[in-house]
Amino acid sequence: MTDSPSRVADQSAEATPLELFFDLVFVFAVSQLSHHLVERLSWHGVAETLVLLLAVYAVWFASSWQATVIGVEEPGTRRMLLAVMLVGLFMNAALPRAFAASGWVFVVPMLLIQLGRTCWMLLNAPNAAYREHYVRTLIWLTATAPLWLAGAAANPDDRLLWWAAAAGIDLIGRALAHPIPGRRLHSAHLEFAGGHMLERYRLFLLIALGETVVTTGTAIAAVPISPLTVVTGAAALVGTVALWALGFGRAGRQTLRYVEETSDPVYASRHGSDVLSVMVAGLIAVAVANEEMIARPEGAASVILNALLFGGPMLFLLAQGWYFRVVLHTWPRLRLLGSASLAALGVATLPAPRIVALLLATASLAIMALIDQP
Repeated sequence: MTDSPSRVADQSAEATPLELFFDLVFVFAVSQLSHHLVERLSWHGVAETLVLLLAVYAVWFASSWQATVIGVEEPGTRRMLLAVMLVGLFMNAALPRAFAASGWVFVVPMLLIQLGRTCWMLLNAPNAAYREHYVRTLIWLTATAPLWLAGAAANPDDRLLWWAAAAGIDLIGRALAHPIPGRRLHSAHLEFAGGHMLERYRLFLLIALGETVVTTGTAIAAVPISPLTVVTGAAALVGTVALWALGFGRAGRQTLRYVEETSDPVYASRHGSDVLSVMVAGLIAVAVANEEMIARPEGAASVILNALLFGGPMLFLLAQGWYFRVVLHTWPRLRLLGSASLAALGVATLPAPRIVALLLATASLAIMALIDQP
C-alpha cells in the first residue's frame, strides 16, 4: 500500500445530526439485548446475548467507520446511513426472535447490510489503500456468511454454535484489520479522522450508559416504593455514574489527546472499537444485574447474578486498561487493582444477600471514580 491518501474526508470531531439520528436505531438494539438477557437469565442466555451484541455492534461500527472515511456530508454517505437505518430497524426488531423458531428474520437484514455496504464502499473508497482493504473485508465477510446462514437454517438449540463461530471469526477479522496471506493493512500515516471516530465511540458508550439508567428507572417504576427500593435504586444509579466518570474523565481526555497527535489514527481507532464492544457488553451486564437487584433485593446472591454485577464493571475496566497498555503505553494500575477487588468481592458476597453485593460493588466503583479524578 504505497499509494498516498487522497480525497479522504477531513471532518471535525463533532458528530452530525444525521449520525445522532442513525444511532437511535442502535439505542433500540441495546435495549432489546438487555431485555433478551433479562428474559433468559442463564449462561446460555448470556452467550446468546453476546453473539447478538457482536453482530449488531459490527453493523454499527462498520457503518460509522465507513461514513467517517468518506465524509458524512457527502450525499452518497447520507443515503448509505439512511439505508442502513431502514434495514437495521428490522434487524434490531428481530433480536428477541433470533434464537426462537426462525433466525432468518435477523440474519437476512444483517447480511444484507454488511455485504451491501461493503460493496458500496468498494465503489466509493477514496484511494487505493482503502479500496484494497475493503476487498479483503469483503472476502472475510463472504467467508462467514455461510455460517450465519447455516445457523439460521439450524434448529434453535444448534443455532448458537453456528452463530458463535461466525461472530468469533468476524471479531478476529475486525481486530486484525482483515488480513489475507501476503496482504494486510499498513495504516501508519494513512489519513483518517480519528477524533471524529472517537466521538462516535463516546456517543455509543453513552447509549449503553443511557440504557443502564433507563433499565434502572423502569425497574424502580415496576415495584412498590419502599426503603429497599430507594436504597437499591440509588446504589444502581451511583454505580452507573461512577462508570460514566471512569469512561469519560481522565481516561477519555488521555485517549483524545493521543488520537489527535498520533501518526496512525487508524490503528488507535481500530483498537478503540475492540475496547468499546467489551465496555458495552459490560454495561449490558450491569443493567441486567441492577434490574434484578431492584426487583428482588431480599433474595440470595447467585453465581450468575454476581458474575453480571461484578463482572460487568470488570469488563469495562479491563477493556480500558488493555487500551491504555497496548495503545497508549501506560500502566492502568487503578483499573487492574479495581478489577482484582471486584473479583474478590464477587466471590466473597456469594453467601450474602443481594443488596449487600450491590452496595459493595457500588462502593468499589465510586471509590475508583473518585481516585481517577484529576
